Amino acid sequence: MAFNTPTLEEIRDDILRDHLSLNPQADVSVDSDYYVRASALASCVSGLYSHQKWIVRQAFPDTADSEYLEMHASLRKIYRKNANYAAGTAIATGNDGSVIAEGLQILNGENYYEVTTEAVIQNGTATLNVRSLATGESQNIIKNTVASFMSAPTGVASEVTLQDIGGGTDAESDSELLERLLEAIRNPAAGGTKADFVRWAKSVDGVTSAFVYPYRRGSGTVDIAITSGDGLPSDEVVAATQAYIETVRPVGAKSVLVIKPVIKTVDFEIEVALDSDVTVEEITEEIEAALASYFNSLKPADTLVVSQIEAVISDLIGVVDRNLITPTKNQTIDAMREMGWFKLGQVVVREMS
Repeated sequence: MAFNTPTLEEIRDDILRDHLSLNPQADVSVDSDYYVRASALASCVSGLYSHQKWIVRQAFPDTADSEYLEMHASLRKIYRKNANYAAGTAIATGNDGSVIAEGLQILNGENYYEVTTEAVIQNGTATLNVRSLATGESQNIIKNTVASFMSAPTGVASEVTLQDIGGGTDAESDSELLERLLEAIRNPAAGGTKADFVRWAKSVDGVTSAFVYPYRRGSGTVDIAITSGDGLPSDEVVAATQAYIETVRPVGAKSVLVIKPVIKTVDFEIEVALDSDVTVEEITEEIEAALASYFNSLKPADTLVVSQIEAVISDLIGVVDRNLITPTKNQTIDAMREMGWFKLGQVVVREMS
């Protein structure tokens, strides 16, 4: 049976009632000394009740505050993951032989990146290894983006194309830390099950999710596809995850391979019939947002179901009818051959004639 914590007013009324039971002639009016003392005592007791309720919340990880949630997690050697830097590559152009020094900074909007290894222009281009100067998912770049060198070297064009910048993650939230803790409680270590490999991978900074595929390369092999946020992890995150799992994997797993999924973009061509008060431009934005949300729910190797896409479009306000011209059938991935991951490509919407 639940205990109902009395309010300050209820506690004060109980105290005044007890005074009257002992002395029926006692003055318990609002201006009386009894009322003042009862109010002060009720305030203290109410504070004690509140503290007791707070203590009970800290006893359980799913209701505990951040500090005590971390203490619960640490009992199982689970620690909050730090924010991570994004890393990837960039393409620079210029005169052959021009040198791009390590540490040269690149500006993209309000985000800064730096070159991490020296490169030399050959055949007009050079591929640069770059890393963000700040942490967080906002530093990731999925589509090729034109940025600028802060101070381009002699013989190098000021414009540079950032591509495949990933691995940037925010510091782990309380809900994410709690999810990992509850997973460890519900699926305790069992000598190398799929749940063990997922838990090991997700304990590394920069890894948001992990998907395990035993025997993908034959007997005794385990492949693990990892993601960072809604995108791909950086090579550094993949390497760190591989190195950590090598230290904890069971001896029976003779070969463990951590991989990043291969992005498979899906373009859409859609015809719609609309209400009179909705324009094609407006519904295009709505469709792109709805499709983006749908694709964010897909995991590596998941099948793209055309009927679900049609339902997503039909549910939008203002859409009377729709015709999905492309794709025309479900898109599937053979995870045993290639660890693909469907992502939204170009979306073309036009009104039905």
